[in-house]
Amino acid sequence: MWHVTNTSTIRRFNYISQAHPEIQAEAKAAEAARKAKIAAGSKAGGNFDLALQNADQGVVTRFLPEPSGYLHIGHAKAALLSDYFAHEAYKGQLRLRLDDTNPSKESEEFQDSIVEDLALMGITPDTLTYTSDYFDYLHDMCKRLITEGHAYSDDTDQETMKAQRMDGIESKCRNRTIEENLRIFEEMKLGSAEGVKNCIRAKVSVDNPNKAMRDPVIYRCNIEHKHHRTGDKWKAYPTYDLACPLVDSKEGVTHALRSTEYTDRNPLYQWFIDTLKIRQVYMWDFSRINFVRTLMSKRKLASLVNAGTVDGWDDPRFPTIRGVRRRGLTIPALREFIIKQGPSRNVVNMDWASLWALNKKVIDPIAPRHTALVEKDIVKVTLTGADVPAEPRTEERPSHPKNKEVGTKNIIFSNELYLDQADAKTLKQGEEITAMSWGNIIIREITGTDSVTAITAELNLKGDFKTTEKKVTWLSAQGTKLVPAELWDFDYLLTKDKLEEDDKLEDFLNPVTSTMEQALCDEGVAKLKKDDIIQLERRGFFRVDKGLADGGKVVLFAIPTGKK
Repeated sequence: MWHVTNTSTIRRFNYISQAHPEIQAEAKAAEAARKAKIAAGSKAGGNFDLALQNADQGVVTRFLPEPSGYLHIGHAKAALLSDYFAHEAYKGQLRLRLDDTNPSKESEEFQDSIVEDLALMGITPDTLTYTSDYFDYLHDMCKRLITEGHAYSDDTDQETMKAQRMDGIESKCRNRTIEENLRIFEEMKLGSAEGVKNCIRAKVSVDNPNKAMRDPVIYRCNIEHKHHRTGDKWKAYPTYDLACPLVDSKEGVTHALRSTEYTDRNPLYQWFIDTLKIRQVYMWDFSRINFVRTLMSKRKLASLVNAGTVDGWDDPRFPTIRGVRRRGLTIPALREFIIKQGPSRNVVNMDWASLWALNKKVIDPIAPRHTALVEKDIVKVTLTGADVPAEPRTEERPSHPKNKEVGTKNIIFSNELYLDQADAKTLKQGEEITAMSWGNIIIREITGTDSVTAITAELNLKGDFKTTEKKVTWLSAQGTKLVPAELWDFDYLLTKDKLEEDDKLEDFLNPVTSTMEQALCDEGVAKLKKDDIIQLERRGFFRVDKGLADGGKVVLFAIPTGKK
């Protein structure tokens, strides 16, 4: 902070501050940001500097989602950071407050899904409240702002108001009397013809360089939709700008974590606290998470759901919590990824590869190994040789080569095997290869031209697998009941890394975003349950979207590993 010693300059600064009280709010917000940065730099050091200012008296954070859609990975950062500060860094409290101030977009379905998704992420809030719990309080505070001359009613049409705010032009309604403003506020509450033409605006500034401070709307009518909790009791509702600081302060929140998209609104948040003389809440900004070729807009995501482009809010191509979990992302990986972002305020488009690579480190040590072959044009191999079992033989083997705690699986050995067509096409007569988990075989005869239809091979258990170039997966053609499965893989929904404001969504939708292969799997796959994660050898990791017990075929979703 700079310091002023010149007396006339001080007087001038004090005069401007009194004439423009919003400047005081901006100065406080700037000072708070400076202290937060210092605190972050002194807490832990390194790239893991996560600290809050003025936390010595206890910490109460809040997660404040609007119930107008399903939580996505961007919301997860706000939720996990708020949970981290409250329950790990400072042993405080986390409040979940559903910001239900817009009946046009909100529903009970979204409300319930948010609570469920937080549970899926391992987040347990200490309290659950709703902004609608405070509608009476917010009404009274708005009335107080009007009575004290800090707010006014305005019937300027939306387009004109937007243009005037942009150009710093005073509204024709700005100097209405307090009595007139109070009367119109009552009409708004009734939802009358006059009331619905008006809104209430905070009387902050007309021409502040920060456009967020230019007399923002703090109350507006909505008579078209009933509120999913309060019904038709209210016809006018508070906006986020008013409700957020007032309810934060009222509920005892000490630290409000917000993404940097709200940075320009921090002085407005502080203006309400100063003007109404309510308890101070400290703000902590963090950068939003954006990923390449990924939509984060709830409105655009909803348009894809409504158009049938995807299967729903839990589609594995979606960045929703349900979507990424259905794709196979684990909560420990997501949590570690978020916390590792630290206090960075730089907004960047991240590649998914780093998150999926972290996820692989979580699942690789615990995922049981299984085998699957593409069913189309599968090739039967007839084995000869002294070591070939006369009858099918079952052996119990570890399900994971490095982790015995994962359990065991059965491998069936017989004189007939199945190979993938893709592997069979690469083989040459006389070539020695390794059948994984068994031993070497020597290719004696290959039948077929365009595609391989049959192979005869000699089992050579004395052969050295270190000398073979090819290692193939296989399944016994006898003595077992192979399990049919669908193997699904998914691509990005977008063809462009980042959509610009003028880009039309439909122009950048990827025409093909999913592929499916019919496969046959080892008998152990029949025991898998929904949400199990496995590795199909030589194919990668998969999440079970549907088990055999659920009816029909097993459905497996490929999990990205961070590799291109």
